[in-house]
Amino acid sequence: MNTDECYYLGYIVKAHGLKGAFQVKLDVTDPQEYKELESVFVEIDKQLIPFFLENISIQQKGQAKVQFEDINSQEEARQLVGKQLFLPLDLLPELTGNHFYYHDIPGYLVKDKEFGEIGKIIEVMEAPSQDLLVIDCKGKEVLVPITDDSILKVDRTSKVIEVTTPDGLIAMYLED
Repeated sequence: MNTDECYYLGYIVKAHGLKGAFQVKLDVTDPQEYKELESVFVEIDKQLIPFFLENISIQQKGQAKVQFEDINSQEEARQLVGKQLFLPLDLLPELTGNHFYYHDIPGYLVKDKEFGEIGKIIEVMEAPSQDLLVIDCKGKEVLVPITDDSILKVDRTSKVIEVTTPDGLIAMYLED
């Protein structure tokens, strides 16, 4: 198993108590979906190592208290502090409606409400201020912001995303 086959779950913040428990930051939309988690992969020296959970207690603000099997002391726990946690992609909760995972949509066709067919998604560009769809429009790159207001419909069967863009945005990219 490698990180390309997994998604980032979070990281170990600190050791908690004397018996090898951890405080974990879950970087997910709904931490409660992970309250029955049985195992995780921990990235150690660029390799994913499986660890089974003895228990997990979901707390506030995306935090969880976790106890791994076979980690029984604070010293053992401290060795894993700062390590990233991963789960296999097939464990991602299924999304509905206009929500999507960024890794799922490259190759989807994008249609604008006014402009019509723009082109296919090459990738999603993640930026601090705004994530963007990177679309190939007849050999030219078009960037469309991802917001709740701009995504009108996601059709997973046809692999089409319908969007609405600000007036003139697409034309601006297509000018010579």
